[in-house]
Amino acid sequence: MFRAALSLIVCLVAVEAGAQPAPARKTLVMPFENVTKESRIVWLGEAASVLLSDDLTALGVDAISGEDRRAAFERLQVPAANALTDATFIRIGELIGASEIVVGTLRLQGETILAHARSIVLETGRVRVDVTEAGPFVDFFAVFERLARRMSPPSPRSSEEILRAHPPVAAFENYIKGLLAETPATAVNYLTAALKVQPSFDRARLALWGVYTDQGEHDRALAAIRQIRPGSPWAGRAHFLSGLSQLDLKRYDEAFATFKALGETTPNAAVLNNLGVVQVRRGSTPQTGEAVYYFNRAAETDPSGADYFFNLGYAYWLAKDTQAAIYWLREAVRRDPTDGEAHYVLSAALSAGGSPAESARERELASRLSPAFEEWAGRPATDPVPRGLERIRTSLEETFAQRTDEALASTGQRDQQELVQFHLDRGRRLYEQENDREALAELSRTVFLSPYQAEAHLLIGRLYLRASRVPDAIDALKISLWSAETAEAHEALAEAYLAGREHGLAEAEARRALELDPASADAVLLLDRARAVPPR
Repeated sequence: MFRAALSLIVCLVAVEAGAQPAPARKTLVMPFENVTKESRIVWLGEAASVLLSDDLTALGVDAISGEDRRAAFERLQVPAANALTDATFIRIGELIGASEIVVGTLRLQGETILAHARSIVLETGRVRVDVTEAGPFVDFFAVFERLARRMSPPSPRSSEEILRAHPPVAAFENYIKGLLAETPATAVNYLTAALKVQPSFDRARLALWGVYTDQGEHDRALAAIRQIRPGSPWAGRAHFLSGLSQLDLKRYDEAFATFKALGETTPNAAVLNNLGVVQVRRGSTPQTGEAVYYFNRAAETDPSGADYFFNLGYAYWLAKDTQAAIYWLREAVRRDPTDGEAHYVLSAALSAGGSPAESARERELASRLSPAFEEWAGRPATDPVPRGLERIRTSLEETFAQRTDEALASTGQRDQQELVQFHLDRGRRLYEQENDREALAELSRTVFLSPYQAEAHLLIGRLYLRASRVPDAIDALKISLWSAETAEAHEALAEAYLAGREHGLAEAEARRALELDPASADAVLLLDRARAVPPR
């Protein structure tokens, strides 16, 4: 029944916090601000981030690529504008998992470009490097290469070697303008122009794939990506994206062959996961490998990835192995307590497994997280879960969003409830000290060990609200209230709804807080704020 369980036990054994290896240092370069507001260099703000990231990487710094930064920003719903405060930049860096963030400004004086950059260590908030470089506008590649070299440890790589890696200026400018374009047609025009200048500029082909894919033109996306040469530095990513296009086109045999070949050269959780998705969609045989086999291997490879555990539980549900489905779906909600689909499918599995009370609890939480699950509740009892819930991984590389800690606590060394309280107490202290990054890590450990710990979810909701992650805050606060209703949690949810301009919902939460605690001054103030602005 638990055919996959034994292979994951080692991954899920707890380690003491002090025994965990130090995370690798990562540098995030933000788009530079155009201080002089010169229209000629509007595109150079994004270009500065891309160039400096590339040059830092070439000089041995572990810098987050422009592609991964944009993907993370989209996931976090961060606006593309670069005129943000240092505090906002630091928050973003923490959420993405960077340990250092580079912010900068651009000035144009005649034909001279001045680039000023500061490197901020997130743990301390102190500026590590503060440098300025200047040079002719037509030679901005060299300006940023000098800037990168002054921000990096000594490197044997010559300036000439680094500059040779860049495309012609015209190709690069069109590429950046394609990334910034407001319409798909404009983006295609710029990216196509970049490729006319340099047909081997594979980065533009990757961007073109993204534009076509967003428009549902999967044949054109596949055609664009297939022109990337096998020896290109971008070949691995291109191969992976080809598999995604084949999945979208329902060419399942081709997609399986693509991911299978990639997995043989690049063992990767995302590749293994997508092989499982292919098997769910086309059907599997013992010869080609069952879907649960690939999802299990993905979860082994990356035990922190909630989607891998959801897919594993969902695949067992489809295979009518109820107890295995329950086991792995519980692991999915440990890693992401706000995953409504996981709670819903877990509810169905618990019902089929003869646990009606637990099933009702999970279904209620799913409904609180999204009204859509109330519609699912009307499905026939013989088919309570929709098909097509399997989750595709769309990036070959690691994402840099904040992730739940991988480790479970060792019950052999310490009682689990004591450990839950230890992490909760520490998370509370760090929250009060406004050490949000460490507080979120401690509270994530708490809910990993005790998924329905109400105070932990309340504090997580407040942390998200402090970071302006309003939808995430609302989800966390809903779970807190579902776990244990308190006036404090209703007040926090009212504040979150106000931040999201949902004044009617905010008023309802403030009223409920007053019902639970008529003496609450905070609830009165929130009620007044909710009434002050009429709902949209």
